[in-house]
Amino acid sequence: MLYMKESIGMKLNRLLEKVDCICVEGDVETEVSSVEYDSRKVRENALFVCLKGYYSDGHDYAQAAVEKGAAALLVEDLPEFATQAVVIQVKDTRKALAFLSAAWFDYPAEKMTVIGLTGTKGKTTTSFMMKRILEQAGHRVGLIGTTGAYIDRKKIEIKNTTPESFELHSLFSQMHQAGCDYVVMEASSQGFKLQRTAGLVFDYGAFLNISPDHISPGEHENFEEYLNCKKMMFDQTRQAVVNIDADHWQEITKAAKNPVTISVRQQADLQAGAVENIWEKGLLGTRFLVQGSYEGKVTLSMPGIFNVENALTAMAIANLIGIPFDTVAEALLQVTVKGRAQVLPVPPEKGTFMIDYAHNALSMESILHMLSEYHPGRLICLFGGGGNRPKQRRYDMGLIAGKYADLTVITTDNPRFESPQVINEHIIEGLNVHEGEYKIIMDREEAIRYLLDHCGPRDIVALIGKGHEEYQDIRGVKYYFSEEKVVLDYLAQKSK
Repeated sequence: MLYMKESIGMKLNRLLEKVDCICVEGDVETEVSSVEYDSRKVRENALFVCLKGYYSDGHDYAQAAVEKGAAALLVEDLPEFATQAVVIQVKDTRKALAFLSAAWFDYPAEKMTVIGLTGTKGKTTTSFMMKRILEQAGHRVGLIGTTGAYIDRKKIEIKNTTPESFELHSLFSQMHQAGCDYVVMEASSQGFKLQRTAGLVFDYGAFLNISPDHISPGEHENFEEYLNCKKMMFDQTRQAVVNIDADHWQEITKAAKNPVTISVRQQADLQAGAVENIWEKGLLGTRFLVQGSYEGKVTLSMPGIFNVENALTAMAIANLIGIPFDTVAEALLQVTVKGRAQVLPVPPEKGTFMIDYAHNALSMESILHMLSEYHPGRLICLFGGGGNRPKQRRYDMGLIAGKYADLTVITTDNPRFESPQVINEHIIEGLNVHEGEYKIIMDREEAIRYLLDHCGPRDIVALIGKGHEEYQDIRGVKYYFSEEKVVLDYLAQKSK
């Protein structure tokens, strides 16, 4: 099962013990057998929570839920139909769901140490760095984020970076029962906006960075709202770690008391210096010195100054926990993250191949600028734009590719319900601004094979856009596709 639910019931008054609510109809001593916010999953004696979403309103399905046997309704707007169900009214059903979910699973997060990471970029990488450090120190760790949830070594697929609160507390419960004493989670702006983390206390919370992103219908109206959602984290964090090289850090972390600071550019509690790029024997990484709460040399098997910042964040939290420096340094040398600046095991004579999830101009420029600093013979970029996305996003990505890449191979990403040819025309408009050299190979697997056959030892190839994803979304169907598997299978085939 994807999510575990308790098989026993619970009385409403206990379930709502931390919820500010009014019982409009019925008896709060009523026992409910389950908690649901999807009316299709309602069964006998369930509590149905009416959530207001961007596309639909759960209140519209309240009567159907009662007809299916719901014993209680949690609402913002009182029902206009006659019902024998208990009716509980609150100001915000999403916030109430978070509190009652914690109660339903007996407050599992309070039984572990919870580490939250927020920022526009770097959350996934930092979370895996943190997980590896804690494991190196002998802990069992749960992780929740963009690439899925991990209960120790077991992976569970999830829909959102920060799941809906009921699923979130279900995961906490499973992690606790599996013996995890730490949880590392990516805390997304949407998670805060939709109250998925309401009532949750982060023992350690880190701010990585912020830049304009996720500003669109259904996400955030503008940058100010995006920034304000990030700020919410530090109203519920015991000890904050802050990247003071990031824009808006003082504004976002204003609520943090005595935050620990990290930096690669200025004096901080934990500071990196003497940063150097490493490109040798299949290792494309970074080496640097740290000063402050830790002292010593650190080597990352991941490239880029932004990964130095991610590592500093993980190290600052590790230091607060009390993990020795040698343990931290050893863990950071070993850590790799699927789809995030992930270097593939390609023979040196064929060049260096990297997979990265960059799927907008901002993240694309970050990765390509970083790779250019390794001074490759050729910097080659392979990507395609996503369908049902703004034309400007594709144009901007083409612009960045033309600026940095010696060759761009334009291919198919997730065209969804759009024509890949039309998508690529938008990319080419941007490429042409810098007169960037490009080649079109529509079949992504064929495009990767072409590069494996035509690259040399000093070439760096960035396979951009898919990252950890193992599918292509074409006209509503997700077809299995793994860039890593394409590379490894082709190399195995060629070796024969």
